[in-house]
Amino acid sequence: MSTVVAFHAHPDDEVILTGGTLAKAAAAGHRVIVVTATDGRMDSGDDRTRLDELLTSTGILGAHRTECLGYADSGYGPDFYPDPPGRVRFGRADVEEAAQRLAAILRSEDAQLLLSYQANGGYGHRDHVQVHHVGKRAAELAGTPRVLEATMPRELLRRISDLCTLLRLPSPYDPDVLGDAYAPAASITHRVDVRTFVGQKRDAVAAHRSQLGTGFAARVYGALLRVPSPILGAIFRHEWFVDPAATPGPLRDNIFDNGNSGGPAPSHLG
Repeated sequence: MSTVVAFHAHPDDEVILTGGTLAKAAAAGHRVIVVTATDGRMDSGDDRTRLDELLTSTGILGAHRTECLGYADSGYGPDFYPDPPGRVRFGRADVEEAAQRLAAILRSEDAQLLLSYQANGGYGHRDHVQVHHVGKRAAELAGTPRVLEATMPRELLRRISDLCTLLRLPSPYDPDVLGDAYAPAASITHRVDVRTFVGQKRDAVAAHRSQLGTGFAARVYGALLRVPSPILGAIFRHEWFVDPAATPGPLRDNIFDNGNSGGPAPSHLG
């Protein structure tokens, strides 16, 4: 059995891109660790709501350990918010210092695999971009042998955006972001089938109640709750990753498959 550390920017990110994959790895007997860079707070208050939601979410996914590096959320937009008193926003944190914090966890767990983000941070959020830089450096410091970057096919997002436009619904991403968001399908190396674990993923999303609000996102989730799991699994069947050290080829369903000539790991893993 192996140990995988999933490094994310904020509480709730662990579900969106990797929730099914983490649940699948945990169910197969692997040790699953979730680390967030921030606690999701924009100010200096002591509200633990988002961290408590994170712990509930990772518990649903089967994670064995959950950690937060303690940085403040940088927010999304063209300008940085000022740092809260006594705290640093992750987007402007010192990469080496943050990487040392993450590397200490990687070493303590003897992690064989780190899940991180691509250089574009998926859709350009400064905290997500910083996850890429910090994750890459931490893996170097800790000697973690493999890094996979969580992503989605850019072409799929464009189709979803077009469908939202047709149905007169809000698109999940601004049109000016879609041109270079996430990754082109041809560059993706791993496509993990998570349909058996979509119920856990749905429940883990629900744990982040403070982020659902009462608007459109809450209405969409309310509708998803009423969809039978087999149908939901068909809709949200896959999660995707890019191995920056591998040449794209046949898609692998196992995050622990590095494509070496020794053959893939057993198909029930990852």
